[in-house]
Amino acid sequence: MTLIAASIAALPLMAHNPAQANGQLMAAPAGQASPQENAGLVARLKARGGALGLDAAHGFAIAAQHPGVVGTRITRAQHTYNGLRIYGSESVIVTNDAGEIVSESVADRRAGLSAKDGARGTAAAPLADLAPAFGAAEAIDKVVKAVAPRGLHRWEPQAELMIYPVMKTVRAAGAENKAEAALNAMDLEQVLDHYELAYLVKTRMADKRKLVYRDTILNAKTGAVLKQWEALQTVVGTGNSQYNGAVPINTTLSGSTYSMKDASRGVGGKFGAMAITNANHSPESNPNPGSVYTNSSNVWGDGQQYISGGSTTNANGQTAAVNAMWGLMNTYDALKNVLGWQSLDGANTSTYIAAHVDNDYDNAFFDPGCKCMYIGDGSSFKSLGSLDVIGHEMSHGVTDATSNLEYSGESGGLNESSSDIGGDMVEAYARAGGTGTTIPGGNDWMMGVEISKTGQPLRWMYKPSKDGKSPNAWSSSIGNLNVHYSSGPNNRMFYFLSQGSNASSSSDYYSSYLNKSPAAMTGIGNDKAFRIWFKANTTKFTQLTNYADARNKVLQAAEELYGVGSKEATAVKRAYAAINVGADVDESGVPGGVSISTQPSSVTVAPGGSASFTVGASGGTAPYSYKWLRNGAVISGATAPTYTLTAQTADSGAVFSATVTDSASPASSATSSGATLTVTGGGGSTERVANGGFESGATGWGGSTGVIGSYAGQTAYEGTKFAWLGGNGNSATETLTQSVAIPAAATSATLSFALHIDTAETEAVVYDKLVVTVKSSSGAVLGTLATYSNKNAASGYQMRSFDLLAYKGQTVRLSFAMTEDASLQTSFVVDKVSLLTQ
Repeated sequence: MTLIAASIAALPLMAHNPAQANGQLMAAPAGQASPQENAGLVARLKARGGALGLDAAHGFAIAAQHPGVVGTRITRAQHTYNGLRIYGSESVIVTNDAGEIVSESVADRRAGLSAKDGARGTAAAPLADLAPAFGAAEAIDKVVKAVAPRGLHRWEPQAELMIYPVMKTVRAAGAENKAEAALNAMDLEQVLDHYELAYLVKTRMADKRKLVYRDTILNAKTGAVLKQWEALQTVVGTGNSQYNGAVPINTTLSGSTYSMKDASRGVGGKFGAMAITNANHSPESNPNPGSVYTNSSNVWGDGQQYISGGSTTNANGQTAAVNAMWGLMNTYDALKNVLGWQSLDGANTSTYIAAHVDNDYDNAFFDPGCKCMYIGDGSSFKSLGSLDVIGHEMSHGVTDATSNLEYSGESGGLNESSSDIGGDMVEAYARAGGTGTTIPGGNDWMMGVEISKTGQPLRWMYKPSKDGKSPNAWSSSIGNLNVHYSSGPNNRMFYFLSQGSNASSSSDYYSSYLNKSPAAMTGIGNDKAFRIWFKANTTKFTQLTNYADARNKVLQAAEELYGVGSKEATAVKRAYAAINVGADVDESGVPGGVSISTQPSSVTVAPGGSASFTVGASGGTAPYSYKWLRNGAVISGATAPTYTLTAQTADSGAVFSATVTDSASPASSATSSGATLTVTGGGGSTERVANGGFESGATGWGGSTGVIGSYAGQTAYEGTKFAWLGGNGNSATETLTQSVAIPAAATSATLSFALHIDTAETEAVVYDKLVVTVKSSSGAVLGTLATYSNKNAASGYQMRSFDLLAYKGQTVRLSFAMTEDASLQTSFVVDKVSLLTQ
């Protein structure tokens, strides 16, 4: 990854831990889990998936493991379907020393895998054909011919067959009518559009004196390129350093020869210790790290800029190596002494930096193939070995070993920003002496200013727009920018989180998005800000985390470290609000905003019972608006002080909360604590319908399963998904079915579902119909329960219920069959399907 531009879920928060907030944050290196331990973890994950309605075709593949916070281990498990990885769908599992699951952060793209969701309202073909039209070798060949037909492979190319979820961006509830310029990052959601069978092709080539590293998503049926992005992550004794004067560097003496290897930091690796090597102008297109620097004395370098074309091994040539070793030592020490994280991977594996790559090369880069770094001598720049640049590149190595943020779009910007943050924190640590267990102040909040010949830095973290290309705040187009520019808003967020803001609109440290009190937000300092960010990136972020997801997970990390409602958690909210990600909030002790006066209470009911949650608010400016959430996800249509649902067994354990917003300008908001729904007892009531709320997509359902999803234009009765039959405005037939067994000993069997009907028909004539029937396993109609039509259109949902006890002792098929005529749509929206037996 270059420095210079070329472009949750499931379990409660971990407990607040003050020791991690101030002392060692991350656990020490530990051995990898045994195959038996991994198999046990996968079995537990599959059991949890079964509770969510995932069938046996769904699985998990352990992708990586690394230390978590003290006392925990992180396992990153990819979601699979029929043995194929689902790209971007993964779980980050935190386990304790006993191997028990503490928490699970989920990026879930599995819903509806049994169908390819096409255009809204049309039946979708099942994703049943998982056979590619061509093999992995041909996939690689297609990419090579398109990217660099005459290139040479530096690393062996790879092609992985997988399932690729094609996502689309939709507006969240309440943001449908906002102007584009008024959108906040939290106003947009990524939802599944459809799936493609695809290859992920990784090529690491050299062509025309340039490294050409590409990751490509290739349609495995047609060969079309679905997505492609740059995979090279760049920044654009005693040693006499160019930027830090005479500095102590660790070397190794063998006989009478000193080598630039530091055996006190890291183990193993290519050279058996942390090392600096001499690339000796090997070309960028195919760089060779060369051999470790050696010297007859333990005094290295002359502290001067490298003379182009000169020796790379004399005192002048050694200076670049001194720069690199000093940066490597300080990065290692900052991560270990402050956070407890050892080397790039947390496992204390040694790495190396190769100096003098190419001739007059104006860049530095982290190469994921060797987990190493290369730095150039510069032409427009000075030698690219300053502390923040080295810290930047090594931070790419940390991200590569943990969240592995995809190097494109919003996730790519966050990847670059994480390295800028790491680089500047290393600079602050080194400037204060490079010792101690905290990150002090003292950094300049400018990336690469020391390597600049003009005095202009590569990036201004406090105000990114000063470079003329980076935005100061999130917008809906940010994902289209080069990742070195889309990193800007998150850099600014981190500055505000650490240092706070200024209330004067003429200040470089001012944000117009901060509209709460005080107008100048309060920062929490480098040490706390870095701990929060590092924990979020290494233990919560997933491959495709975007700005909105980052805000939620950074907040979660702050709450786990410093407590819910803490000044640190408030600072996270305000810092992200300052870049147009989430709403601003008042700092503690500031009067005038709305507050929660009555918290919702937990409820215990029997299956089929009614569960109600109520929130009360005071302060601020009435009237209030309400938004209910289930497990952190907004419940469409739940906008009253009380939310009521018909409870099913699968609802047990769900946590409900409410956000209340007042009518002031600007508005203030408050969120309630969570209330838990427990579904138990009920005289032995048993739910017979699987996935009746459609939250697991098409799982359990047959027929036209493309109608299942979360679509603009309709809302769910509860949750986020529903079945939208009709709504086409042309001739169509759509059917949803599910087979259920009603025990012969049943004393009651009640079918219920929520139904919403709207229509464009204007005549009092039946044109479009939904017929609900009970069929035999062979498809014969045993009984028609109801027929609904465009004449039954009404606002909102109506609950419908039917007695099915007459079918006890049988396995029957529930059928919802819609027919629509040639013009004027009618929509039949079904949700919350339930069959309870006793």
